[in-house]
Amino acid sequence: MPFAPRRSPLLCLLLVAACQDRGPSPAAAPPPPPQAPYTSDSARQAELAAFRAGLPPVRELEGGEPSREALVRRFVAALGAQDTAALRRLQLSRAEFAWLYYPTTPQALPPYDLDPGTLWFTLQAQGSKGLANALGRLGGKAIQFVAERCEGSASREGENTVYGPCLVRIVTPPSDTSEGRLFGLVLERGGRWKFVTLSNELD
Repeated sequence: MPFAPRRSPLLCLLLVAACQDRGPSPAAAPPPPPQAPYTSDSARQAELAAFRAGLPPVRELEGGEPSREALVRRFVAALGAQDTAALRRLQLSRAEFAWLYYPTTPQALPPYDLDPGTLWFTLQAQGSKGLANALGRLGGKAIQFVAERCEGSASREGENTVYGPCLVRIVTPPSDTSEGRLFGLVLERGGRWKFVTLSNELD
């Protein structure tokens, strides 16, 4: 009869305990969901959402004029009357810029990639300087509108059509006729017209 080795009682207890401690293997944790890749477009959308915070959504231009000539005539009249409030109302508001203009302007896209805050600040700074120059040169004078024209081809940007640079011909007392750029780009959307900015070439 072959010899059967005797197992130590302590060894048997240890083996039993080890087997009891081994429960079912925990299920592997699911992998984290993949993160969307960082792109310039995703950054732009995040910046635009932050810029729009607190601004009422708008779907169309508010105020403005029904034609480009009417807009320029209103501008000339307000300039002669030194009506700063009326002149500012002829420009895009911050909400119109955020909801209607910025999403499709080429300056927000590569290779420029200007964020809305920077572009808005730039347009406002240029417009404020241009408005001050125009008021200083022509404000309070009896200005007579003669004609307006925009050079180059119009730019179609989504639902917007943008014109410029544009020139205005006016007559100032006693009978001086001149033509120059008194404002910046002009925007048409849904049959309404406004200035993107009042920047000009007056110094």
